[in-house]
Amino acid sequence: MTATPGSLGRRPRLDRATLCGLGAILLWSTTIALARSLTEQVGRLAAAAAAQLVAGALALAWLAFAPRALGEIRRLPRRYLLACGLLFVLYMLAFYLALGLAEDRRQALEVGLVNYLWCPLTILFSLLLLGTRARFLAVPGMLLALLGVCLGMTQGAVASWSSFAANAAGNPAAYSLAFVAALSWALYSNLTRRLAGGEVRGGVLLFLPASGLVLLALCLLHPEEGAFTARACAEAGVLGFFTAAGYVLWDHAMRKGDVVLVAACSYFTPLLATLVACAYLRVAPGAWFWAGCLLVVVGSFLTWSAVTERARA
Repeated sequence: MTATPGSLGRRPRLDRATLCGLGAILLWSTTIALARSLTEQVGRLAAAAAAQLVAGALALAWLAFAPRALGEIRRLPRRYLLACGLLFVLYMLAFYLALGLAEDRRQALEVGLVNYLWCPLTILFSLLLLGTRARFLAVPGMLLALLGVCLGMTQGAVASWSSFAANAAGNPAAYSLAFVAALSWALYSNLTRRLAGGEVRGGVLLFLPASGLVLLALCLLHPEEGAFTARACAEAGVLGFFTAAGYVLWDHAMRKGDVVLVAACSYFTPLLATLVACAYLRVAPGAWFWAGCLLVVVGSFLTWSAVTERARA
């Protein structure tokens, strides 16, 4: 969907395509809860491989019954498929490993919060890679998001580099991988726009099965302890379905829905994901964590709002 300045000035609309985008946000908000639960049962790589193989199978089935989507994929530039495909696989690998390396479920929430730095980072990289323009409000927005992560990790300790570093030093691998996931997804989002263009989509339907095969290969090379019980199989199936369905719904919303409204709502994903994870994993973070989560949402939204309306679309 190509937005014009005039179309962006209209009142938000809640048509079917826009609701599809909001539905995708709700589906993706379950990822942390399901992924953490699954990794506890079958292992980090096995959980990632199972979920992505299910999502990849569904994506290939969609391509088999959607000739138009297959035709769009054939027109995609090779450099886009290579660069963005690698970033997509890297994100999935880093994200699942980060959640799996968390020492407990409470720390998994902190890792998830670090991962959601992709929200303001996407806007930051758009300034560098896409040449978008932003008002000064983007600076406090980014700082608020970083402060939110710091508060969430230190649980209200003095917000300083030393307290942040001390907390991260307790499990540097998990927090580092979560930040790698945030960087890779922010880069992926911008390079998709730059290399594939705004009108051609569908590459993710190839990236899903590709990431599943890569993760399966890693899983076979590095076997882990765990068993696929009925619950684990159900969680892998639901997580894979939600992943694939989320991308299909999002793609439809970007084509025919209210792009600005859906994009704005997507910045509430950290809060929604935390709420779902707390309920599903039965963990209750402290007040400082919730304050940090809200700061990430507010900071991300401020950063997004600082960008010109045409660029936001």
